[in-house]
Amino acid sequence: MTRLDGGEETAESAVPSAGPRAVLLEAREVPLGGIRAMEVHRLLPQRDLPMVGAWCFLDRFGPQSAVMRVEPHPHIGLQTVTWPLEGDVRHRDVLGNDVLVRRGALNLMTSGAGIAHSEYSIGEDATPLDALQLWVALPEQRRHGIPAFEQHSRLPVVTLDDADVIVVMGEFAGTTSPASAHTPILGAEATLPPGGHTTFPLDPDWEYAIVGIFGESQVHASAQELITVPRTHMLYLGTGRSEIEIESSDGCVFFLLGGEPFADEIVMWWNFVGRTHEEIVAARDEWEADSARFGHVPGHGDERVPAPPLPHVRLTKRVRRL
Repeated sequence: MTRLDGGEETAESAVPSAGPRAVLLEAREVPLGGIRAMEVHRLLPQRDLPMVGAWCFLDRFGPQSAVMRVEPHPHIGLQTVTWPLEGDVRHRDVLGNDVLVRRGALNLMTSGAGIAHSEYSIGEDATPLDALQLWVALPEQRRHGIPAFEQHSRLPVVTLDDADVIVVMGEFAGTTSPASAHTPILGAEATLPPGGHTTFPLDPDWEYAIVGIFGESQVHASAQELITVPRTHMLYLGTGRSEIEIESSDGCVFFLLGGEPFADEIVMWWNFVGRTHEEIVAARDEWEADSARFGHVPGHGDERVPAPPLPHVRLTKRVRRL
C-alpha cells in the first residue's frame, strides 16, 4: 500500500525500549493512495512509537465495501506483509507475479533496493474488503539486495489452551512460519472463543504489541491492571515479559506483533524506508525519472502513483518516546 503522509520527525533523543509497558494506542484515519471512500486506520507508526521490533507500519483497511485501485508504486528497504481478512485483491509486481490475495494466505513482498507493484480489487463494482497491511524494516544486510515475492497458503497453527494461533511471520511457541524473515520477529493471528482464556509465551528480550481485529480482548498487563483492547486499537507491551495472560468474554481475534528491538533508527517517508535523508531523496528522484531501479509492472501502461513533494525540512530518523 502507498502512504500519503510525509512522516518526517524533528530530531531528538530516543528513549530505548526497556522493561514492560502497557500503553493503549488508537489508530488514526488516513487517506490511501488516491483511493476515495475507503476506510483506512493506521496503527503504526505512532508519534511516540515508530516501531515494534522490525514492524514499522500497520494499516487496516476495512471492513467495508469499496473499489480498490492502487496503481503501480515503489518501495525500498522493507517487506510488505499483506494479511487479508475478507475479499480478494489482485497483486501485480515488476517480477511478473500476478496473484490473488485472499483470506488465509500470506503475501510477502521484499523490496530490497527497489520494487514496484499494484493492487486492484476484483471487478468494477464495490466489493467487501478488509485486511491488515504491515511493513517490516529490512536490516542492513538485506535492504540493498534484490526484490522477491512469496505467497504462503499453508501456515502453521499453534493451539494454546483456548487459543488458536496462526504463525504468519517468524517464530512463536517453538513453531516457525515458512515466510522469509530477516530479523528475529513475530506476526501471529490469535483467536479466542467466548469465555476463552490463555497465557501466551513471550521472549523477555523482545518487545510486543497486541492489535485488536474483531471483538475485544482483555489483557492482564499486570497483577492489578486489566486492559481491554478493541478494534482499531493497539496495546504496546514493551519488553521484559516472559508471558502475557489474555481472555475474552465474547470472543475475539487479535494480531500479536513482536520482535527483537530493531538495531537501527530509520528514516521513513512515503513508501520508502532508509537510513538517511539522501537515500530517500535519491529513491524519489529515481521513481519520478522512471528509473530501471523500480522496473515496470506488466499489464500496466503509463499509469503510476506519482511521488508527493518532499517536505521543506530535512528528513530525520524516527525516535521512540515510550
